[in-house]
Amino acid sequence: MIDDLDLGFDEPERGEKGRHRRGFRKRNGKSGGGRGKTFLALLMALLLLGTIGGGAFYGFDRIQNYFVTPDYDGAGTGEVTVEIKNGALLADMADALVAADVVKSQKAFIEAAEAESRSKNIQPGTYKLRKQMSGANAVTAMLDLKNKIVNGLTIPEGRTAKNIYKLLSDKTKIPVKDFEAAAKDPEALGVPDWWFQREDGKKIVKSVEGFLFPDTYEIPPKATAESILKLMVDNFLSVTGEMTFADRVQKERKVSPYEALIVASLAQAEAGNKDDLGKVARVAYNRAYGEFNCNCLEMDVTVNYYLELTGQKTKSSKEMTAADLDNPKNPYNRKLPGLVPTPINNPGKQALEGAMAPPTGKWLYFVAIDKEGHSEFAETYEQHQRNEAKAREAGII
Repeated sequence: MIDDLDLGFDEPERGEKGRHRRGFRKRNGKSGGGRGKTFLALLMALLLLGTIGGGAFYGFDRIQNYFVTPDYDGAGTGEVTVEIKNGALLADMADALVAADVVKSQKAFIEAAEAESRSKNIQPGTYKLRKQMSGANAVTAMLDLKNKIVNGLTIPEGRTAKNIYKLLSDKTKIPVKDFEAAAKDPEALGVPDWWFQREDGKKIVKSVEGFLFPDTYEIPPKATAESILKLMVDNFLSVTGEMTFADRVQKERKVSPYEALIVASLAQAEAGNKDDLGKVARVAYNRAYGEFNCNCLEMDVTVNYYLELTGQKTKSSKEMTAADLDNPKNPYNRKLPGLVPTPINNPGKQALEGAMAPPTGKWLYFVAIDKEGHSEFAETYEQHQRNEAKAREAGII
């Protein structure tokens, strides 16, 4: 037992009251009497270390990782593609790189990125990298645009879902029917059920229309129709979440988020200039919920949406017949009271902002009065007629 082992140290003497005094007692005047026992203690310690040696070195290796960053050396070998998703933080990027065996540890990449001021320029997308690169080499490679697989597609604001499917199909060669099939279940694409609630008593129609956020997207190499639409829906939810769109329209506008999204799509379609998006949204609210004739929208854009939806050719306002303007079979009939069943396109952020916080006004009419698309707004029909005269003089109508 260790208690019985004499390591050559003398016990301190006790004072009169039994307390220990500092110092060591001489052993009968002999100076080297403990050498044999000291050697024995050292031998036992070496034997003990030998017994646990394997485990000790294993433990040392683990402990060392806390002080030394696990990292590969050099520029790596082979080739691998890694996708960096929208909104990814350095830690998220590091996780993706470790999973693909590009870097040895999350810490190796993060430390290298933090040491490189340009690392903030690393963009979402798909990168062609090598396996087993050092953290520093991985950062350098991701900052080199030659290693970024560019497969971008810009979805303009105000396009219908049907039009978007065509754009996506042309870019990816995925058949339009695959996008149409994936879009049949908006909730499976990530649209929360609560987005389809309405406060106006209208029948709920669940559609992906309005949720395919217009933006420039990097299409991953092995993307499917479903994964691409999910990417767009996720972007919509991120943007509207940052805007607190749903909370604000319920609190300030007293309408459901879905109704406000419909209004945003109407403004996107009708406004000829971005400066007027909020005012057009206010007109839509005033017509659908205020004192306006039949409380109907009377916007030709809803007619054109129905024509496109049913595979017919869209028309200018001048070309529309009385049957087009008031078709009883058309659920987007401009004469029906209240808002239409769904959004009529996919509005951008400014249109969403206009529907969320439109300027105050009692406007019920508007008409474009210049070639830049700016409109004049009116509260009465008489004022509107005067504005139409201005538009005719300018050759707009």
